[in-house]
Amino acid sequence: MHPPSPAVEPQSSRPLTWHRWRDRRPITNGSIYKRQSDGRWVGSISLGTGKRKYVYGRTRADVAAKLTDALKARKDGLPSLGERQTVRDFLLEWLEAKRSSLRLRTWLRYEQFIRLHIVPGIGRIRLAKLSPQHLDSLYADRLRSGLSPASIRQLHAIVRSALSQADKWGLVQRNVARVVNPPRVIRKEIVTLSVDESRHLLHEAQGDRLEALYVLALASGMRQGELLALHWRDVDLDKAAIKVTATLQRTPEGFRFEEPKTATSRRQVELTRAAVDSLRRHRARQMEEHLRQGLSWSESALVFSNGGKPIDNAALLRRSFYPLLERADLPRIRFHDLRHTSATLLLSEGVHPKIVSEMLGHSNIAITLDLYSHVTPTMQRQAVAALDALLG
Repeated sequence: MHPPSPAVEPQSSRPLTWHRWRDRRPITNGSIYKRQSDGRWVGSISLGTGKRKYVYGRTRADVAAKLTDALKARKDGLPSLGERQTVRDFLLEWLEAKRSSLRLRTWLRYEQFIRLHIVPGIGRIRLAKLSPQHLDSLYADRLRSGLSPASIRQLHAIVRSALSQADKWGLVQRNVARVVNPPRVIRKEIVTLSVDESRHLLHEAQGDRLEALYVLALASGMRQGELLALHWRDVDLDKAAIKVTATLQRTPEGFRFEEPKTATSRRQVELTRAAVDSLRRHRARQMEEHLRQGLSWSESALVFSNGGKPIDNAALLRRSFYPLLERADLPRIRFHDLRHTSATLLLSEGVHPKIVSEMLGHSNIAITLDLYSHVTPTMQRQAVAALDALLG
C-alpha cells in the first residue's frame, strides 16, 4: 500500500506521525519508510524471533541496499542481526568470513590484532552501541601499553574494514571508525649502505655459502621472501634474467609458497654480470652438497635452501646475515635494508624511477618516489647539471 497523499485526510482522528507514514512494499521480507521528524529513511527486517532489526540511511536506495545485504548475510549464515551481538562475536565471524579472500599471512595478522588488542579492549561492547569514543579510548590505551603508532594504524584499518562490512549488512547505523583519527606515524629514515659499504659487504661475503643471496639482494632489490622462494626453473643464467613468481611465508602450519605481494610483484628481473657469476658458483657448490648428503637432501629445486628445505628467516639472520655484518664491521641493519640500498644506489646513479619501480615490483611509481624521497636532491642536482651542459 502506498503512502496516503497529503491531500487525503487520514481516516483516524490521530495525527499522522512518522511511524505510520510507511512504504510497505515488500523488500524480500523487509519494509522501508521515511521519518518526518528528521527526514531519514528507515528499513526494518524480521529476525525470525518476533523481533525486528532496523537500518538507517539518507535515501531510500541506501536503506534498500542495506536490507538486501542484511538478508543475504542472514541467508548465507553470516553474522546474526541480533541487537545483543557484541563486537567480539561480530569480529570473530567476520574474520572467519574473510579467511578465503585474504593471504594467509595477512589473515594471521588480522587474527592477532583482533585477539590481542581489539577484543580485550572493546570486545564486550554491543556492536550496535559502539561509538567513536570507544575507539579513541582503545587507541589511547594501546598507545600507553607500548604499541607503536604504526601498529595502531593497522589496527584501525582492520576495525574500519570490519565496520564497513557491518554497515553493509545493516548491523550498525554508521561506520564509527570513519570519524576517528588514529595516531600520526612519524616516518623513520630509511637505513641504507653506501657504495663503499655495499662493496665491502660483498667482499666479506666471498666464499660464504650464501654469497649469491647477498649479491642478488643488492643487485636486484628483490624481497627476502621472493629470494627464498626462488627455484632454479625461474633462473635463466644464459639470458641473465630471473622470473619472480612466488614468495616464501612462515606460518604456524609450516612454510608456504604464495603469490607475490601484488600483481606487479610478479615480474622479470634482469641480472648483473656479478649476480650471474655468483649464481653459477652457488649452483656448483649446491650440487656438491647434494652429493655429500645423498638421500637426506630434500628434492625441492630451491636456489637457496637448507639441505633442500626452505631457509627459515630467523635462522638466516642469526646464523648468516648478522655474523656477516659483524665481520664487515657494518651496522646491524635489517635484511630488507639491502632492498632499500639497491633502490637508493640505482636512483642516485640517475636510473629512471619508473625502471626502479618495475625492478622492485611496486604497484606504481608514486610508491617508489615516496619511499626514496631522500634521493630526490641528488636527482635534482643531476638534472640541473644536465641542463647546464645543454644550455650553459
